[in-house]
Amino acid sequence: MHTVWKGAISFGLVHVPVKMHTATEDKDISMRMIHKECGSPLSYVRSCPVCDKEVAWDEIIKGYEYEKGKFVLFDKDELEQLQEDANRAITILDFVDLKEIDPVYFQKTYYLSPDQAGSNAYQLLREALKETAKIGIAKVTIRAKSSLAAIRVIDNCLVMETMFYPDEIRALSQVPNVPEHVEVNPKELDMAKLLISQLSTEFEPEKYTDEYRARLLDQIQRKIAGQEVSAAPSVQPADNIVDLMAALQASINAMKQPLGTDPGTGRAVATASGTGAGAAPAPASRKPRKKATADPSAAAGEAKEAAPTTRRRTSRKAAAGLPAEATGTAPAEAELEAKPAARRSRRKTAKKQADEAAQ
Repeated sequence: MHTVWKGAISFGLVHVPVKMHTATEDKDISMRMIHKECGSPLSYVRSCPVCDKEVAWDEIIKGYEYEKGKFVLFDKDELEQLQEDANRAITILDFVDLKEIDPVYFQKTYYLSPDQAGSNAYQLLREALKETAKIGIAKVTIRAKSSLAAIRVIDNCLVMETMFYPDEIRALSQVPNVPEHVEVNPKELDMAKLLISQLSTEFEPEKYTDEYRARLLDQIQRKIAGQEVSAAPSVQPADNIVDLMAALQASINAMKQPLGTDPGTGRAVATASGTGAGAAPAPASRKPRKKATADPSAAAGEAKEAAPTTRRRTSRKAAAGLPAEATGTAPAEAELEAKPAARRSRRKTAKKQADEAAQ
């Protein structure tokens, strides 16, 4: 592991020689700026707009702009003289409880390892912090920047967390539209607490992954292999549930539903059971149709009765200036509308046959 800083932890008259190592690493995928026309990577130069030439590093000093276009200048030696003499020391000022520090103060994490003959002092400080359950608040200067720091123990390693100074933390009063304390609906609060309890689990960092980075790496490998790359399908957003109670209830119901597998995507999805909430209603049972009469005269009567009904419906649509399909009447609906006419025709035919038989 690369050493980024060497110095000593100082508390009282005790000095603990240590090496500092970066505890985290940036996994973002770096991309170069490319000229679209010719495909060449762009280069950045330090140029002076007045002299119209490139400026070398040894010709550069630093300046603070106190007014528009006006600077006070500092060279490298002046800035180095302003740094603290003990710029190679982590000076512990106080020992406090970790729970007293809000996480918003923490900035970056470094591992500390013993340097040369500092192993005994390193173990002494580590065990003392473990036994007292305290952390050290220190000052440290890294790369010409002075920072607060917290010295604590993770497993058997001393760890330093750089911290922001209090005046670097923005006040909460600057956050817009933060609601004041208002009375909360007890039922909504109970459902929110129930949802939180159902989602509560032990922290397992291994299950959280950067899905965007994985997709980007996959696209890069496919492009290197010369494969055609297509855009991923967009995910349809969930229905917007305005009512807070409905949103909470829907979330709780989703947690209770068993998980199945979407055959299209392979992802686990909630499936509705036949009796549970959210299950699709079973289609209504349909009554069996009566058999149509085989009497030719009855069929002719049905056609005569249905024809005026169809003509009247067509004439109404024509008067309204609408095409026949614009009314939304399906063929099945037309068939249902013609049934009363057919029943009347059958009754007339049966009465006529009865009269003839009586004569």
